Amino acid sequence: MIRRLSCVTAFACLGAFTVPASFTAAAQDSMPSLIDSAAPDWPQWRGSRRDGISVETGLLQSWPEGGPRLLWKDSSIGRGYSSPIVVGDRVYITGDQGKDLAISVFTLDGEPQWKTTNGACWENPYPGARSSCTYDGGKLYHLNAHGRLVCLDAATGGEAWAVNVLERYAAKNIIWGLSESVVVHGDRVFSTPAGAKGLMVAHDKWTGAPLWASPALDGEQASYSSPILINVGNRKLLVNGGLKYVFAVDAESGVLVWQLPQVDPNNTVNTTPVLCGEWLLLTNSSRGYGAAFGVQLGDGSASRAWTTELSISHGGTICVDGQLCGSSSRDKERGWVTIHAATGKPTRVSDSPGGSLIFAEGRFYCLSATGIMTLQELTNAGFRTAGMFRLAEGKDVWAHPVLCQGRLFLRYHDTLYCYDVRR
Repeated sequence: MIRRLSCVTAFACLGAFTVPASFTAAAQDSMPSLIDSAAPDWPQWRGSRRDGISVETGLLQSWPEGGPRLLWKDSSIGRGYSSPIVVGDRVYITGDQGKDLAISVFTLDGEPQWKTTNGACWENPYPGARSSCTYDGGKLYHLNAHGRLVCLDAATGGEAWAVNVLERYAAKNIIWGLSESVVVHGDRVFSTPAGAKGLMVAHDKWTGAPLWASPALDGEQASYSSPILINVGNRKLLVNGGLKYVFAVDAESGVLVWQLPQVDPNNTVNTTPVLCGEWLLLTNSSRGYGAAFGVQLGDGSASRAWTTELSISHGGTICVDGQLCGSSSRDKERGWVTIHAATGKPTRVSDSPGGSLIFAEGRFYCLSATGIMTLQELTNAGFRTAGMFRLAEGKDVWAHPVLCQGRLFLRYHDTLYCYDVRR
């Protein structure tokens, strides 16, 4: 039987902290902390806290030969790299079908419920849907690759409102299309157009009316990361990265609180920021260089504490027990690595092909970009493989795994797979 722990219980085990979900509540601890979604289950990109960590228990600690049991798959979702979200007994996923960006909905048993569209598909290099949906208060929010931000009724797919944030905030699209999965908190939906009329912006989640736009940063453009929402002191901050900077914006007022230059001057891909205790941990990379760097947070300020040369790309990172974990494509540390949050020291824990990962009940769920899915336990000697199977034959298996209600969801382009990982 799957048991979903309270956030307080689960994250106490990982050394993290819980915070209230409303703008009016005071901070509960002096340490920076992630702010949980108000919605249950896996309601947004990388889960409830956007940290890639599931709090479920009662999961298989090892897999049989060939992997866990496949419950169902559906090959009608359309092409894409986005991950599903799961709320209650519904699974929501995006994919490009024909000329449209499609949003498809299934039950936990794989039965189709409804399908609708959010503007045009992405036909340029690496065609396919980019961003995941965000669920809040019975609504779905989604930003397509061309900047169309939409609010839909989660029960029917009916459109409540839409706005193009690139047009409204005088922003330019990026070479591979906007890939941000938006944050929803309180009465607001936040996005990062990085335009001349707003770096980050807030809209009323019920009507789409603009609420604030933070000051532009000279020459800044959006990148491929999604923001996190954290509590620092008595402030709630949105933290994200663009082409030139990493920055924090006050979620209530839109004030730009701090910005730091990106480490890689040719930054092509940066990943979703990760909070690990008092540190913000970030990565960026280009074809010739890559870096992970730690940012020390203060009250209204931030400073770079260390930099480590590593090329961590699409797969992102997660923080467990004071260590960042992800995969590097640099020769010296090629494979899966851990990085000490306070010092930046990297340790290679496996030379297996890298990719994306999530964490649940003492195990890392690692999906390589070449289509190999493994279950890993981190030991003093490195990763110990507790299960393995091949999901797909390919070289661009980039959609991140999702684990919710004892089910492991994996996506390869047009197909969504659902596996039973309950004991």
